[in-house]
Amino acid sequence: MAATNVFLTGGTGYIGRRLIPALIARGHNVDALVRAGSEQRLPAGATPIVGNVLARESFTSAVARGSLVVHLVGTPHPSPKKAAEFEAIDFVGAQECIAAGKSAGARHFVYVSVAHPAPVMHAYVDVRMRVEALLRESGMPHTVLRPWYVLGPGHRWAYALLPMYWLLGALPATRDGARRLGMVTLGQMIGALTWAVETSGPASRVIEVPEIRDRAAR
Repeated sequence: MAATNVFLTGGTGYIGRRLIPALIARGHNVDALVRAGSEQRLPAGATPIVGNVLARESFTSAVARGSLVVHLVGTPHPSPKKAAEFEAIDFVGAQECIAAGKSAGARHFVYVSVAHPAPVMHAYVDVRMRVEALLRESGMPHTVLRPWYVLGPGHRWAYALLPMYWLLGALPATRDGARRLGMVTLGQMIGALTWAVETSGPASRVIEVPEIRDRAAR
């Protein structure tokens, strides 16, 4: 397995601070974009790149040509009340990161989107669908992962819904929706993201919930 140069945003967040050690443990080099003053919050082994994800000019020069970009920045604890934040942070941050990656000659772009269509969180889903469109328009090879809800420390309330998911998954009329909007664990997300980094190439792909679980197990 060849080492990959990874440029990662959101390295101090819920997924990022677990993904960085996993990538480093497998021999990859990680440059992580952080705001000034947050360098010490990065996991050990990552190289901090001070910049603002909402302003591509602050970090484009730090994206090494031929590197792989993993974009994880997003509004923490999403809820329907945070539509304005989704637009100002999630969309703009992804837009700037895509532009920076293309300008710098990144070879592949990994993005965590969301399962859709969905009956709730319409503003959240809409932003991520538009980011997916930007990726397609960019021409960069990319991997889009579409989880619905990630179970893990601090995100355990949804375990109470698992019996309902089992029932919906057993009924033919609701089986497809239950699979597409199923929950994944934090460990499965880290595993699938690591897989996405290590198998990235010139083709673009979309990884739905069942595949996230499957890829993580490999």
